[in-house]
Amino acid sequence: MFRRDPLRRALGEVADVLGQDLRAARPLLQAALRQGGLLGAARGERVALAGLGGVPAGGIFELASVTKPFTAALAAALVREGRLAWDLPLAVLGGPLRGFPPFVTVRALATHTAGLPPHPARAALTTFTRFQDPYGGMSAAAALASARRWANARLAGRFTYSNLGAGVLALALAHAAGEEPSAAGYGRALRRYVTGPLGLENVTLSPHPARLVTPAATLFGEGVTGFGPLVGAGGLFGTAADLLAFGQAHLEGRAGTDEQAVIRPPGLPPHLTGVAPGWFQTRGVWWHDGVARGTRTALGFRSADGAVLTLLVRGGLPLLGARGAVPGALLTVLGARA
Repeated sequence: MFRRDPLRRALGEVADVLGQDLRAARPLLQAALRQGGLLGAARGERVALAGLGGVPAGGIFELASVTKPFTAALAAALVREGRLAWDLPLAVLGGPLRGFPPFVTVRALATHTAGLPPHPARAALTTFTRFQDPYGGMSAAAALASARRWANARLAGRFTYSNLGAGVLALALAHAAGEEPSAAGYGRALRRYVTGPLGLENVTLSPHPARLVTPAATLFGEGVTGFGPLVGAGGLFGTAADLLAFGQAHLEGRAGTDEQAVIRPPGLPPHLTGVAPGWFQTRGVWWHDGVARGTRTALGFRSADGAVLTLLVRGGLPLLGARGAVPGALLTVLGARA
């Protein structure tokens, strides 16, 4: 008896939820999911979630840079609480944040326009010497000092994608929330203001080991990717179901998304039509992807009809095009890629 193709079945379920034909996305999804993963979609009350290649539907993945929308959601919650403002210079928060130049603001950090480099300077070496944990040898104080030193007024206002900036933002948010500016302080603040209120119980810095989907090994190492003190840039873990719920919370106005916050700064890559705190935007689709050492992630939602899509996969995929197979598949499904 012939078995039905699991990807074809998953695509059928997702197509039913989204109400569209997904055949154009099949080649990219095949490439992305060749070592297994999760494909999920939601629209209104309807949800489809499929585990492929032996990956359980409730498996916990590294979220990598899909952490950044959560960090931005924490910023939005603290703005609502009156603890800070989007255009507040970090230095005004005082304490360990004194000394930052005035152009380093909450909004600028959340939109990669604060004039910071992509990584701390030492990452040029530790990417090779600590491949699985390139920021792990740093303290939070060292990360803040690196950002203060390398903040460049000439680059302020231009889009420069920065893990350093997102990680520093998370430390500042922990301080604004009354926590210590550290990875642990960020985790506590995120739980209190974002993941707790939204019921995202599996989104955490410390995943349950029995449910963690093992990343694919690479030529340079194996295991999860560490982010040291910059966990707000990529250190969260979670499930596909949590990501779908997080996307729906944005669509329902419960997580800080604001169309008025979309900006189009100089230096924006051509595949993006805008950037907002924690998110990219491409022709009406809000999205972010994540690249860990042995996994890839993507989350996106379409404002026009409330569609949410997530893709979590095993494997160190070669990059294809501007961002790679995983976001390419996500944007093709959501109709933001020609």
